[in-house]
This record gives sequence, structure tokens and C-alpha cells, in this order.
Amino acid sequence: MLPVLFLLALSFAGLQANAIWPFPPKRFSGNSMLSAGAMGLDSNDRVIAYGDFNGDQFLDLIAIGPDQQELAVYIWDHEGYTFVKSNTFRHRQKVLNVVPGDFTQDGKLDMLVMGQDRGQVSLQVYAALPQGGFNLDPISAPASAQAQPIPMDMNGNLRIDLFGTIPSASSDGEFRVWQNAWDASQPASMFNLTDPHFGDARCKLSNPHSNAAVDLNGDCLADLFLLCDNGRDKQFQIWVNNKDDGFSLAQVGNFPRGFQTVSFADIDRDGTIDMLFITCDSVSSSTGIGSGCAINIAYNKQLPLCASATTPSMKNGRRVCRQPQELCVADPDFQFNLNEDADNPEFVRTPVASIFPGQSPSLLVLDTSVNPAVPLPIKLGDANHDGFPDMLAVVASGPGYNSDRTPMLAFSVPCAKGVPGCAANGKGRRGWSVLKKGAEVLSGIKDAKGIAFLDLDEDGTLDIMVQRTDRQGEGNIVFVQNNFYYDAFFLKAIVLNGACGSTLCTAPNSSLKYHPFGISYSGATYKYTVLDTSGRRSAAAAAQLPQTGYQSLLTPYSYFGLGRTNNYIENLFVGSTLHSDEHFINMEGVIPNSKVVIIPPIERDGLWRKELYLRPGEWIVWVTVAVVGAAIILAIITFVLHLNEKREDELERRRASHHINFDAL
Repeated sequence: MLPVLFLLALSFAGLQANAIWPFPPKRFSGNSMLSAGAMGLDSNDRVIAYGDFNGDQFLDLIAIGPDQQELAVYIWDHEGYTFVKSNTFRHRQKVLNVVPGDFTQDGKLDMLVMGQDRGQVSLQVYAALPQGGFNLDPISAPASAQAQPIPMDMNGNLRIDLFGTIPSASSDGEFRVWQNAWDASQPASMFNLTDPHFGDARCKLSNPHSNAAVDLNGDCLADLFLLCDNGRDKQFQIWVNNKDDGFSLAQVGNFPRGFQTVSFADIDRDGTIDMLFITCDSVSSSTGIGSGCAINIAYNKQLPLCASATTPSMKNGRRVCRQPQELCVADPDFQFNLNEDADNPEFVRTPVASIFPGQSPSLLVLDTSVNPAVPLPIKLGDANHDGFPDMLAVVASGPGYNSDRTPMLAFSVPCAKGVPGCAANGKGRRGWSVLKKGAEVLSGIKDAKGIAFLDLDEDGTLDIMVQRTDRQGEGNIVFVQNNFYYDAFFLKAIVLNGACGSTLCTAPNSSLKYHPFGISYSGATYKYTVLDTSGRRSAAAAAQLPQTGYQSLLTPYSYFGLGRTNNYIENLFVGSTLHSDEHFINMEGVIPNSKVVIIPPIERDGLWRKELYLRPGEWIVWVTVAVVGAAIILAIITFVLHLNEKREDELERRRASHHINFDAL
């Protein structure tokens, strides 16, 4: 009878397991990359930009229809784990690019739409409404030349300006700043054209280009990187930000022949922003596939981090290294050396065929499914939390129309013999290793036309979005969930624009209040030091939204891995574009696996506001169970010891009562 009752009890427990188990099942299972499908997006849409449009700190999307005029905003639904179409409207011209940003500085995310208009680029801003949606009567700005302008706070007031060139009879055009002069009482005029006073050093901006607002001299203040045409070659100019004194030309250099696009990241984790760019022997104008391509890294040569806190940073009256508290000290002697000499350790060229074995040296560098074609730079992001940016690219099996186009993820790894990107003897800074095991969902895609990193549901892992031609009949877009478990930490950070005085915003003529989280601010800089498990200190740098041109699809926040560490982040320097004496702050003891929101003051010498949001990871419930269980066990042990002590005290009292006092006799 007892065995039968036992079996019935087991069956009942199996049926009721889901009812009594207190933790929800995992949404995705498997230690690999997993397909999450289209996540609610229409099959014909193309994602053109990221942004947080409802200020809930979840990433939303802007998509464009096949006619390149209809725009749709998709809002992330955390409970439903999907994107939901929110707003749809039609722009009057063919859309070239969309730049989300808080141009009205009211804490809501507006949209700057760049349209194709008879050989120039029209600029129109759709202002966000406090209750949601957009004012469909856009604010027009002076047109730009064909080279798209980039957002940049040029005068240090945390307002989004634009930098670019205006249409001109001259072949070079003229540099101009669209200075943000927004006034709610005069909404028809948002930008004033001004001269940045760059003198005779101006160049002809390339179209397309890789212009960026990024700190390159190490002072945590965004500089200007410009890509120019120089005959058949491409030239770069770096203009250093001197705050109220304007910008000064710091370096001019030429890229190698066959240059395509450049991306920025701290490749070797030394606290400086490096350049990674593509070169190809030839590129097909019809397919956008480059042949004979190579991945090139130009390391930023700057003052290194001192070996220890006791190492002197000055020697013979000259600074030789940076202390951890001096990460935002400018190095006026910084430089990029692109000479392909064998004895130049600051430049590394690696053929694509050696990084992606078994493939021809072909790389998809242009998306020709739209007109004009959109450049596809290498996407950089720390997908495995080790602190070093990894590389995401679309590799083609050949230059033809029917060639396979597969998204591939290559991890950054330490140099050793036989590692692509390293010298033959194994020396070098970083090499590359293609993810194969667990990446079957990526290798199964043969019709990719674009890729990008993002963090679905803000769960702390970098996922992948793949845009497709639908040649395989599986839709135009697929999201790939990064479900690998990495025993390392990360940090997400975002700098806001100080809207609403760093407090809650109040809608005009309404009692509606909201947090000013919905902004996309270019030019913020992050530098941090962290101690690994062996006690070794390292520094790293990251930029916030450095590039926005040509549908670059960069997230409005910065995401960087911390590697394996058993400590808090030692120093986190956060730089803004403020023209104040202290344009950055130093935060000590930041908790890993969290998101930091930094709100600089609009007024000079004002107070910075900092908010820390911890991510409730899956391990939280197990820690809670362990703590509660340990507390119960300790309580039981304490109670048992208390009873034993009480019993011993009673026995001792009884023995004392029976003790005969012979002295009294």
C-alpha cells in the first residue's frame, strides 16, 4: 500500500510542479545564440535608428517602409517581450537618415529626419508631444550638402547642434554649425547657421563619411573626427575641443587605398579610443561586396596608465603616465600612426580571409537594397563581458548576386601563435577568434544585408539584430538572443542633457510629469579603472553615440564589459561636453551589473545628479533563498543551543540547592 501511495504522491507533485515552483521558467534555454524571430516588426520594415521614445529606459526602434518614406516607431513591451508599433507617419521626401535627439531639451525624444531633396539633404525635426507621439508639422532647418551633418554640442550648453557643410558653388563647400536656438515661443526657427571658424584647413567631406564626436586626446571631452576626400584617397582630420576657445586642428592623415568605413572603440583596453576600419581592393557597386578586404586597427598612442598607484607620473619634469585619478588629463602628443611598416606596433592589418577561415576575402560593405546605398561599418561591442570589444560583420562567399551573406561574430582574444591579428611569433595586442559553437543560428543566415548590436529587454547582454533580403523566405529581420553564460560583469551608462533642471519634467499646461530619460546625446565619454581577480589594475574607455550618420544604428547608451572582478569599479570618470572648468566627474565604488544615469547641470559649476539602477538578475532569487535558508538554520542552531544552556543552568541550580554547607554546621 505504501509504494502505491508514494507513486501517487510523485505523480501529483509532477502535475503541480509549475503551481508550487516560485520562480518563472527561463524565457530562453540553451547556452548559445538563439533566434527570437521578428519580435513584432512588420516583415517589410527596415530598422533605421534606436531610441527611448517613452522614457521607460527600454530601447525602442524607428523603422522605415519599403517606399523609404513611411516611418514607424516601435515601443518595447517589457511584459509581452516584443515590440509594439506606436506611431506611423509619412515623410514627404525619401528618407536618408533619422537622428533621434532631444532637440527641444524638454526630456522627450524628437526626430531629425534627413530627406533627399534635389542634390542636397533636407533637415526637418518632428518634435515630441508630452503625452506621446509627434507633432506632424515638422520644423524645417537650412538644408545640408549631400554629406550628412552629425549632431554635436559645439558651444558647451548641452543642446544638440549639427556640424556639416552647406550647399555651395564651391566644390569644397563650407563648414557650418546649425546652432540650436530653440525657443518655445518661436518654434518655427530652431537652428541658426554659424561659422565654426576652422579657417583654411577645411576639406571636402566625404559622402558617405564616418564623421564622429569622440574623445581622441584623452581629456574626456568630445573632439571632432572628419573624413575628407583627398583625390583618390581618403583623409582624416582630428579637431581638438578647446571649449570656449573653439576647435583646433591636431592631426591630419591619409587612410590606405581602398578605405571604406571606420569604427571607434578601445580595442586593447588601455583607456584610449582606437580606430578600426575596413579596406578592400575593390567593391562591387551593384552588390556592395568588397573583395580583397582587410580589417585595420590604428591604436591611439597616448600616455599609459601607471603600473601602480605608487609609480610617479612625472619624470624629469615630463608626464610619462597617468595615475588612476588622472584619466581625464589631455595628452597633447597623442597620435595615430597608419604607416604599414613592420616595426610600427601602432598599426595592424589583418586580411578578412585569415579571420574568417573557409570564406573568400569578401565583406559586405554597402547595403545596395536601398538607394542611395548605405555603408556598413564593422560593429563593435563586448558580447562576452571580458572588457574587450568584439567584432560583428557580414561575410560574403563571393562578389556575385547569389553569394551567401552570413553574419559572423569574432571575439577579441589575447595574442598567441596562430591567432589571426597577431604576429607570426604570437606577439601583438589583440587577436580574433570566430564564434562557431553555439552560433548556428547566425551561420544559418545566408541573406544578411545589415547587422547591429542591441540589448533586448535591457537584461545585460548584447544581442544581435540581423536585417535580411528575405531571399530565404524567413522575413526581413531577425533578432538573435545572446544566451551564453559569462562569469564576468558589465556596466551600462548614459549621460543625459540636463533637461528640466535634472528633475522631473512637467508638460506645458498640464499636470503630467515624466522622467527626462528619453534623450540621445552624442559626445559623452567614459573611462574607468577596475581590478581583476589577481589584483591587476586596468583602464578602459568608451564613447556614447559617437556616430549617427548613414543609419549607423548605435545605441544611445554605452555598454562595456568589466571582465572577471571581485570588486567595485575603482574609478568611473564620466565626461560631458560642458564648457566648464570641470566637464567631468569621478564616481568611486560603482556596483557592477548595473546601469548608471548621469545628469550634468545646464548651469556652469552646478551640481551633477547620479542615479544607479541595479539589474535584478536570475541569481537574486537564489541568493535570497540561500540567505533565508542560512538564517533559518542559524536560528534553529541558536534555539537548540539556548535550550541546552537553559537545561544546564537548571541542572546546576538543582545541584546547588542540594549542596550541604558544612561551614554552617
